[in-house]
Amino acid sequence: MSRIGKLPISLPKGVTVTVDANNLVVVKGPKGTLSQEVNPDIQIRQEAGVLTFTRKNDSKPQKAMHGLYRALVHNMVLGVTEGFSKTLELVGTGYRAQAEGGKLTLNVGFSHPVVFDAPPDVSFETPVPATVIVKGIDKQVVGNLAADIRAVRPPEPYLGKGIKYKDEHIRRKVGKSGK
Repeated sequence: MSRIGKLPISLPKGVTVTVDANNLVVVKGPKGTLSQEVNPDIQIRQEAGVLTFTRKNDSKPQKAMHGLYRALVHNMVLGVTEGFSKTLELVGTGYRAQAEGGKLTLNVGFSHPVVFDAPPDVSFETPVPATVIVKGIDKQVVGNLAADIRAVRPPEPYLGKGIKYKDEHIRRKVGKSGK
């Protein structure tokens, strides 16, 4: 049995999970609502505030789907209760970010500012002009948006300038050495 797939998901107070006949899982919580379609070969049981996942047989694709869908639903439960966030740092002279409403404006050394629009249920924060926090309830959307922001100016290995994740370590290279 899948190590991840066999773990039960306990539902906190204020979170409701509904599974319809087409295996569409809808999770509602204090921060919002998320939905995910689950493979029909994976059965979901809800008993006394606990979700458990089982599969029909032990084929290799079934084993993979078992852990995958359990992890996706668990992330949905965490998202509607706590939410997810990614912190990015802008390293470089004059690099700055500004969040206004649902837009994020980056000035990272180009001749023009780069503007990102926030998708639904995602927000930007800039506590310091060199820091961007992407917050939302959907882990995949938050991660993809943070990766798109990082891709505007990825960190380079010689000076370390660019946009990097807060906990990311940039491997530095030695430059030219003169005699």
